Amino acid sequence: MSHIVIIGGGFAGVWSAVAAARTRGDGKSPRITLVTPDDDLVLRPRLHRLDPDAARVPLKRILAPVGAEHLRAKVTDIDTTGHRVTADGHEIGYDRLVLASGSRLVRPGLPGAEHLFDVDTAEGAARLASRLRGLDGFTAVVVGAGFTGLEVATELASRGNVVLVERADVVGPDLGPGPRPVIEAALADLGIRTLLGTAVAAVDAGGATLADGTRIAADAVVWTGGVQAGPLTALVPGERDHLGRLAVDRHLRVRGETGGDVFAAGDVAAALAEPGHHVLQCCQHAVPMGKVAGHNAVADLLGLPPEDFAPDPYVTCLDLGAAGAVTTAGWDRTVRLTGTAAKERKELILRMIRPPLDDAGELFRAASRQGVGVPR
Repeated sequence: MSHIVIIGGGFAGVWSAVAAARTRGDGKSPRITLVTPDDDLVLRPRLHRLDPDAARVPLKRILAPVGAEHLRAKVTDIDTTGHRVTADGHEIGYDRLVLASGSRLVRPGLPGAEHLFDVDTAEGAARLASRLRGLDGFTAVVVGAGFTGLEVATELASRGNVVLVERADVVGPDLGPGPRPVIEAALADLGIRTLLGTAVAAVDAGGATLADGTRIAADAVVWTGGVQAGPLTALVPGERDHLGRLAVDRHLRVRGETGGDVFAAGDVAAALAEPGHHVLQCCQHAVPMGKVAGHNAVADLLGLPPEDFAPDPYVTCLDLGAAGAVTTAGWDRTVRLTGTAAKERKELILRMIRPPLDDAGELFRAASRQGVGVPR
């Protein structure tokens, strides 16, 4: 029996498994195995709210209904020549591989970096929540005013005092000028102290020291300094971008990989979203990439037509805590909604990224379309 192995239990990996099962249909082949050491899909876009339990979705309630297996193990090696992966010391053969092992936070080499908190994982969010729980009027330093940093800072502002530190001279440097006035107004309304054009030089148990020697006493210093593709990408032959992501074609097959039997999806794949723009490391792109990669891995084995990766037009929805939210459209990030209307859209998105549970029919219907179904 042929075998498809999917590495990773995030959005891309889970939807690869569901889409693969849908394309397989009622047949027993190929066998589909998702390999991850975790029992849950973690909805990372929810972690800034510091309620990690609400962000967990049991994998068995997604995989079991569609007939996909879950191997609870950590992959440590990939042999694309021998068509096998090694997980917890055991070798697993495959006919097609979908690498969807996600991204990880880029951690700094700062003195005292062990004192940093983050919301990159459910465990990280739980650690931060535990640190701040019960503290009256805590002070938190949030390092980085990108998407994650802004969502963390504005969420924490309703619970304590927040200092936002950004190396660039503007907030949201990667978000462009479109939503910036809305973001700046929200930071001011929430009383967040913003320090631009500076960096954290050292951290300790009691706060942070900036590059100019300024000392900020804090109960927690939260690092949000960007992510890179996970280390397993280095084990697959092929071109990589500056984030470590593998170059893929329109079917999400890894370019340059011997044999063409490896697909990549999610944060490990540098797919073209539309002419002139590659995907971002976000669930908006991970979900449709997973669906396409899973379908194409099975289609490749069964002689079925492949599907092109063609995601919905790019949009953003930035949570701004008690100040609402802001949504944008297009790569120039033209503002569409602000305040309460944008907050309602954010809540809708957070509900809709949760996969259906215990229902193969609903899962297959969701896997039949590349988008996540959020109204534009």
